[in-house]
Amino acid sequence: MIARPPIARRSLLALAAVGTAAVPAVRPTGHMKRPLILATGLTGAPYGIFGRRLAHEINLRDPSLDLRVRHTEASIRNLQLLGSGDADLALALGDSAADAFEGHGTFDTSERVSALARIYLNYTHLVADTQAAVATVTDLAGLRVSLGATGSGTVTVARRILSAAGVEPRVRSHYLGLDDSARALRRGEIDAFFASSGVPARAVRELADDRRVALVPMAGLARKLREEHGSAYVDVSVPAGTYGNAGEVPTVGVATFLMARDDLPAEAAYRVTRAMFGARLTLPGPEVPGAYLDERYAIGTDPVPLHPGAARYFRSVYG
Repeated sequence: MIARPPIARRSLLALAAVGTAAVPAVRPTGHMKRPLILATGLTGAPYGIFGRRLAHEINLRDPSLDLRVRHTEASIRNLQLLGSGDADLALALGDSAADAFEGHGTFDTSERVSALARIYLNYTHLVADTQAAVATVTDLAGLRVSLGATGSGTVTVARRILSAAGVEPRVRSHYLGLDDSARALRRGEIDAFFASSGVPARAVRELADDRRVALVPMAGLARKLREEHGSAYVDVSVPAGTYGNAGEVPTVGVATFLMARDDLPAEAAYRVTRAMFGARLTLPGPEVPGAYLDERYAIGTDPVPLHPGAARYFRSVYG
């Protein structure tokens, strides 16, 4: 079953509160268009792939925009780049975005960030070598486990899952991106790895096609994470057969947000949001039905506020 968070009342109130006067009308200009830097992820990783296509589709649909991709380690680094002004837009996991806005977790102070939209749902994968006999998260104690690339939101999710299961101090942690994690597992250098991705994740599917691996269930952990860290975590299940798994595998879902500097010009934020939703049918989203680019759920970015430019777009959709 696919869980999608309801539209938060706070988001709706914030959306309604943004008056039309706050966002200037979009007018053509003869000036040279200003490039907007979109921070994504590692080149071959899900955010890197999605970000390149997103920039291409937005540029194609609005000639006033010039999105340029910057490959990074992903969520945490992306949010830091927004806060420093070295990026204008960024992809980030919802829990990391909330931490950045509120100054929690890896963020000592609040970053000046806002959200343009909730764009798709990530499924937390815990993939293990079958010889490691990992049936639950607690079985990871003493094993070599990749938590994701340093600077990625996957590391935050993985650490919180391990902590909720009571095994974090006993795991031998490694920090590798998805592709590197899959290669390391194939070579016997690690026993398991975490990954945040849409379903199916290419690297996980290729690994499962090549050798027997286990997709470890994480039933009930989303509830524990919500209790300890906020509403970003939802219960989801990887469909049967995705990676050769006989039945559904319960896990933790975390939405991806398209984020922006809070001082990004409202006109630019409006145009980016409009162009992205205009490209919804051609963007490569997760293959799980209903998990991708829907205006009814896109404003559900609490506690991160919507950028006024994005709010203008959603008002035009809701009427």
